[in-house]
Amino acid sequence: MVFCSKVDADRVMEVLPKRFGRFGLTLHPEKTGLIRFTRPGPGNRGSGSFDFLGFTHYWARSRKGNWVVKQKTAKDRFSRALKRIGQWCRTHRHWPVSEQHRLLSLKLRGHAQYYYIRGNSSAVSRFYHEVRSIWRKWLNRRSQRSRMTWERFTRLRKMYPFPAPKLARS
Repeated sequence: MVFCSKVDADRVMEVLPKRFGRFGLTLHPEKTGLIRFTRPGPGNRGSGSFDFLGFTHYWARSRKGNWVVKQKTAKDRFSRALKRIGQWCRTHRHWPVSEQHRLLSLKLRGHAQYYYIRGNSSAVSRFYHEVRSIWRKWLNRRSQRSRMTWERFTRLRKMYPFPAPKLARS
């Protein structure tokens, strides 16, 4: 929830546990709190950024020059997702390439459906690029004799293209 004044935020923080309690719910004390997140203006630089639900929320200028809150993929979520893709490619590197491609495409589609929002396209594009590099790395380690050169991998990518990400929501 976002509030213009600290007084309003404090009032809601007092009432919220009681309201949740009526339905048998509780607020986790380590996950619930007030964060100062002020818009930058003349004389102040703003109050930085915060991570919530896999996104880093930060202040930036819009194309018209107004201050707006933007979201980008949180660094820890980005690196965790790449690490899991790498582990998956390592354990499944001997599967047929068509099956690997099918499952990687599903993983990429799921990632894009959550993280591809307006203003976050560069992070999703970077993720796709990193997944291609990881996939090539583990395809290259399938055999000691033949190598997966970039030319060969480019031909493979033309036969098995990854689906283009679609803007999920604005």
